[in-house]
Amino acid sequence: MGVTKTEIFTEQQNRIADLAKAFSHPARVAILQLIVERKACICGDLVEELELAQATVSQHLKELKRIGIIQGEINPPRVCYCINPVVWQEAQESFGTLLNTFVLTTACCN
Repeated sequence: MGVTKTEIFTEQQNRIADLAKAFSHPARVAILQLIVERKACICGDLVEELELAQATVSQHLKELKRIGIIQGEINPPRVCYCINPVVWQEAQESFGTLLNTFVLTTACCN
């Protein structure tokens, strides 16, 4: 049996890639921005605000929840979503650490 590609990378590399996936689609970025702005959102509000189909918004919310960057409370018929502060901080620290490893000392590739 072959090794899956994710198995050749560290746990940290896989987690950063997973977190980056949350920001890899403009609809997910817009959803995160709305949730941050409002401190909480209801899915129906997101559909109206983003002018996307309910099914599309639901798929993006499902992916954001799978990654853990949002959390939801189900009170039928509505689901209220908010930012998961623990995972949000993890993303800030992970991306900050990665992006801060590069320091431009001399111009390259010019």
